Amino acid sequence: MSQLNFDNRFVAELPGDPISDNRPRQVHGAMWSAVSPTPVGAPQLLAYSPEMAALLDLDAAAMEHPDMVAALAGNRLLPGMRTYATCYGGHQFGAWAGQLGDGRAIYLGEVVNRAGQRWEMQLKGAGPTPYSRRADGRAVLRSSIREFLCSEAMHHLGVPTTRALSLVGTGETVVRDMFYDGNPQQEPGAVVCRVAPSFIRFGHFEIFASRGEQALLEQLVNFTIARDFPELTGEPPRLYVDWFKEICIRTARLMAQWMRVGFVHGVMNTDNMSILGLTIDYGPYGWIDDFDPSWTPNTTDAQGRRYCFGRQPQIGRWNVERLGDALSSLISRDDIDDGLRAYDAAYAESIGTVMAAKFGLSHLVQDDVELVEDAFGLMQQAEMDMTEFFRQLAKIDVDAPNAAVLADAFYRDDLLQQRRVALDQWLQRYARRVRQESASPASQAARMNAVNPRFVLRNYLAQQAIERAEQGDLSKVIELLDVLRRPYDEQPGREAFSAKRPDWARHKAGCSMLSCSS
Repeated sequence: MSQLNFDNRFVAELPGDPISDNRPRQVHGAMWSAVSPTPVGAPQLLAYSPEMAALLDLDAAAMEHPDMVAALAGNRLLPGMRTYATCYGGHQFGAWAGQLGDGRAIYLGEVVNRAGQRWEMQLKGAGPTPYSRRADGRAVLRSSIREFLCSEAMHHLGVPTTRALSLVGTGETVVRDMFYDGNPQQEPGAVVCRVAPSFIRFGHFEIFASRGEQALLEQLVNFTIARDFPELTGEPPRLYVDWFKEICIRTARLMAQWMRVGFVHGVMNTDNMSILGLTIDYGPYGWIDDFDPSWTPNTTDAQGRRYCFGRQPQIGRWNVERLGDALSSLISRDDIDDGLRAYDAAYAESIGTVMAAKFGLSHLVQDDVELVEDAFGLMQQAEMDMTEFFRQLAKIDVDAPNAAVLADAFYRDDLLQQRRVALDQWLQRYARRVRQESASPASQAARMNAVNPRFVLRNYLAQQAIERAEQGDLSKVIELLDVLRRPYDEQPGREAFSAKRPDWARHKAGCSMLSCSS
């Protein structure tokens, strides 16, 4: 079996917890706790990502080797692995929550591949840690499938993200109250191996700032810059200022990418925000079906809609400001404000570029802003499918625009008829604008289809795959993973995977909104 090359800098260079059991507790004066995964009864490799495996220099034989499967289930360690969980805090739904930490994530260590790239590996659902509070540290198959598929889907969409290496069934059940209604049930358990250059979150810095542990805060900042931002040079405090600004810019660009593909994270707490600007922690996420900027996939957020689709850029900014607060002993208020202005500028530039591309324009001029806003307004009023709208828009004949081309984007025929005149008028304006571009119709369509996906991981598709998997049939998971590798291609014969949400899925559990239950 291929050997993984671990160097494990996080535990080698940063202070650990002197207590070595998994008992839930407040951990002070340490950044990580040594943790042993809890073995499972009958581990089985259900699926893996060949692309992610290749980045770790692993082939199919290595991934399917019994020793590797056992390691990916938490049943054994391979040479060089160090297992631990990290301490962090966070703001949850706008309120400071105190210590959180890796409650059901256990690191296997840091791999450096043959190309010199660093990848942290961690198991999600491998048992309790000191940060599990009253939970069991396990994960159910349904949430594990969703995380596994979405991690890889987002990567192939070109959205910065953590990755998923493997999905392993445990052969055991986990008790979960999926709807928080007092009716817990036994569900099949699973473990996902997540991979990222770094899993460090905003909350890692917030916890030490909140406790006044200044030396630990500064040590973690210096470590993070040295390991994860080697391109940044200079001396503090300028180095810290440049680093904070870079995080602001990366976060802003990530928000623009979420808006481009219609992705809604659902739980944008500061402990779910990556310092690398990666999408992290796939819980009750979703993709916009009928366009509604106030839609949230999270049942916990149904009333306040803090984390709805349209507010994500605003929340991203709020979150980097909380990171700035945590760093206020290292950088000035003026420096924090400069970082926030960098966020605003980066988001404005990124979303402008994104929207121009989605509408097939080389750039946006002032009059285009109203054109774009009117399109989204029509989409919302007519309950049009966002993904389908943009794929069909690429087919418009700009010399004779006709709203009939967009008919497949509508969920309701009556709304198509009600909005037909307004849509035709908008298409006339749009066609005039596109005619100002120098691109041929074919190149125009190709440019639009390169940024507007044909296939996204709609919740009903994930739910169908989950229901089959719970009966022992992984074929839908494997096929979805394959379809989502080429999200911008038409893929003849796989039209069913691009179909907009069917009526039966509008309110079905798992197909629209989801809880945070794992």
